[in-house]
Amino acid sequence: MKDRFGFNAANKPLETHIAWAAANGFGYIDFAADVPPNDIRSFDAARSRRIRALCEKHAVQIGIHTTSAVNGAEYVPILAEAVDRYLLASLDLAQRIGCGWVIIHGGYQFGDIEARRKAAVERVKRITREAERRHATLFFENHNKEPEHSEIRYLPHHVEEMRWFLDEISSPSLKWAFNAAHAHLVPEGWKGFLDAFGVSRIGQVRLNDNKGDYEIHLVPGEGNIDFPALFSDLRARGYKGWFSLGFGTDADKIRVRDWFAKLV
Repeated sequence: MKDRFGFNAANKPLETHIAWAAANGFGYIDFAADVPPNDIRSFDAARSRRIRALCEKHAVQIGIHTTSAVNGAEYVPILAEAVDRYLLASLDLAQRIGCGWVIIHGGYQFGDIEARRKAAVERVKRITREAERRHATLFFENHNKEPEHSEIRYLPHHVEEMRWFLDEISSPSLKWAFNAAHAHLVPEGWKGFLDAFGVSRIGQVRLNDNKGDYEIHLVPGEGNIDFPALFSDLRARGYKGWFSLGFGTDADKIRVRDWFAKLV
């Protein structure tokens, strides 16, 4: 099971998450480096060495999940430069502490979709070139649909928008963080995404539940995603990668992981 399941870490010290993952049969951890106790500046040389040693000792792999609050589609001067710096700083940290991946996003738009689209695609191209230079790996996540009257719209949140990125940027350093719950919120659903892009570029599959109307991280079984069908489809397509669980308590993660392990 350790080879197939990880989790999205809560706001606890990364060291605590690594120890818990090792004790409970999880092999992967996504964590945010934005706020204490794991903000990016907290990883001095001593802590970076400690994190690397813990991961090696427990055979646990870690990756940084950048925040979607930083707009990857930003084009306003100064702010746009700050977004680039944020992504580069995330890559720097990933290399210092031995991360296997950095999760990135397309951004969001306010009706100015063409300008935001151009900025987002060009930014992903730039950070992908930098990842190639560093022999690093990025996971690009499909976003969630926002409610009908929301002022902002995340991108990419449906198949057509996802094509803007995956069809234009082909690199071994850019993989797909397939968020099945986000895909469940649009008409094509998770199956439409898999029909469009297959599984060859998937770096991880992100799992939680919802009821198909708006983004909410329910524990699987509390919403209406058909997880047996999802796992069956992934298996039939030959997906052999891992799954990141993003919901509930520690006990929920263990219980659902054991259920999903049977479906795998």
